[in-house]
Amino acid sequence: MKALVLAAGEGRRLGALTADRPKPMLPIGGVPVLERTLRWLALHGIRQIAINLHHQPHTIRAHVGDGRPFGVQATYSLEPRLLGTAGAVRPLARWLDEPFLVVYGDNLFEIDLTAFIASHRRHGGDGTIALHHREDPTASGIAALDGEGRLTRFVEKPSPDQVFSHWVSAGLMVWEPRVVADIPTTIPCDWGRDLLPQWATAKRIYGYQLPPTDRIWWMDTPEDYARAQAAFAATAHTS
Repeated sequence: MKALVLAAGEGRRLGALTADRPKPMLPIGGVPVLERTLRWLALHGIRQIAINLHHQPHTIRAHVGDGRPFGVQATYSLEPRLLGTAGAVRPLARWLDEPFLVVYGDNLFEIDLTAFIASHRRHGGDGTIALHHREDPTASGIAALDGEGRLTRFVEKPSPDQVFSHWVSAGLMVWEPRVVADIPTTIPCDWGRDLLPQWATAKRIYGYQLPPTDRIWWMDTPEDYARAQAAFAATAHTS
């Protein structure tokens, strides 16, 4: 299986922290999040990696190179104009010729990726999205599932009166290559804002509810980043 790691965003809400680097290059425990992600993918046998670039692309190229120091083979997709989290797939359509992962590069994952992929294969759907439980889901994309785990509804960043679920997108998905043809080519396009709300009923997409043993940290704001650093330090100290 191949993977696309999304690393193009500017991270404006992080202010000066991302002035000279993309969000995935922020360090956690002294190591860039992106490097930790690549090593995590390699650990689970995912070695062919594409990374999309836009903001400060040279910092990623300089650190990752061809990917071999981290156990992967890196391919780059430079976006002169941001294409969105889903639009980033389109320039790689020929390369994504088999089931592929989409990994949000500004999240830090401690997830059993092998179990997640196995769940997708068991269901045999068009795609599977990883979901984690969040007390306040208003800053995330929320998902509703039926009794078989199939996605029935998805709303990105709901207002408090729109909340129908506390299971939110973890920024990790697996897709069959047949879905690529249905991603728009002429406009920027996001998974959460544009496609998942439509595809929830139009395609067979399943949700994988992460068990408590799996962990995820996100870094959308300076406060998020500080929490991620503290949580990771505490985890590393006790593990």
